[in-house]
Amino acid sequence: MTHPRVVVLDYGSGNLRSAERAVARAGGDVVVSADYTAVLAADGLFVPGVGAFAACMAGLHAVKGGELIGRRLAGGRRVLGVCVGMQVLFDRGDEHGVETAGCGEWPGRVERLCADVLPHMGWNTVDAPVGSTLFAGVEKERFYFVHSYGARSWDLEAREPFKPPLVTWSSHDGNRFVAAVENGPLSATQFHPEKSGDAGAQLLRNWVATL
Repeated sequence: MTHPRVVVLDYGSGNLRSAERAVARAGGDVVVSADYTAVLAADGLFVPGVGAFAACMAGLHAVKGGELIGRRLAGGRRVLGVCVGMQVLFDRGDEHGVETAGCGEWPGRVERLCADVLPHMGWNTVDAPVGSTLFAGVEKERFYFVHSYGARSWDLEAREPFKPPLVTWSSHDGNRFVAAVENGPLSATQFHPEKSGDAGAQLLRNWVATL
């Protein structure tokens, strides 16, 4: 049996080994790399992210990460962003009053959550839409979040014949935010599937099965 080839993008952000192990357990043949040719050739690209939006974007620029993501998507090749690896897919991020341009795959702004207690850290439920591939079988499960920033609105709509993006929401302290997106070959989660136990493992298996 041939396993899909997955590259975990090494751009200086995220727990790379944890992501590598989790995707391997989900059925991927995984390498951690920033090699341009390897990233483009892989069946799937996993983009991790931990820390500040601006620092993650600087790391992506250093390895031509935005260009790689864009070229993969132009060819219909799948990408999964996680945590700040999801946030950088939006137009821009606002941290401490400083705005940083993101990859621009989705319109919108990542900003600080309006909550008395931050970071939002721990297990939380999500409101997954009908027809979700990522959440098949785990729609009612809890996932592990660690973040203080997020996308608090969704502004991209699709016109026929394209399918509309599937947006999953969650909330913390009454503040609603985007928890996941499935938009053609581009998917992302604000939570960490690699830290989300059996539910996260199933979500990763669902993603790998699409490769």
